[in-house]
Amino acid sequence: MTRQKNDILQGTLVLLVLKTLADGRRMHGYAITAHIQRVSADLLRVEEGSLYPALHRMAQDGWLRAEWGMTEKNRQARFYTITKAGKRQLALEEESWARLCSGVQRVLRYV
Repeated sequence: MTRQKNDILQGTLVLLVLKTLADGRRMHGYAITAHIQRVSADLLRVEEGSLYPALHRMAQDGWLRAEWGMTEKNRQARFYTITKAGKRQLALEEESWARLCSGVQRVLRYV
């Protein structure tokens, strides 16, 4: 019996995080992963070991703003919001994803 893999395709994590934050909400890392998992109907799972380095890189690149705050469980956490540069990057990531999907569809339809 083969085990189903729900790892996120390399390169899509930036797209998913930026899209999650695109509506301007301020979210901490766990809330971002929970949102992606919930919206994908548990098909996508983001591991902490991938998420936090990606969030750090995106903040360094100026796509996210990070600030400390308190969670709903009264714990200190870093909260992230998307920046204008992040919204521009999201548009590029969405275009790239559309091209990738188009290419995969062409291969799948080839007889």
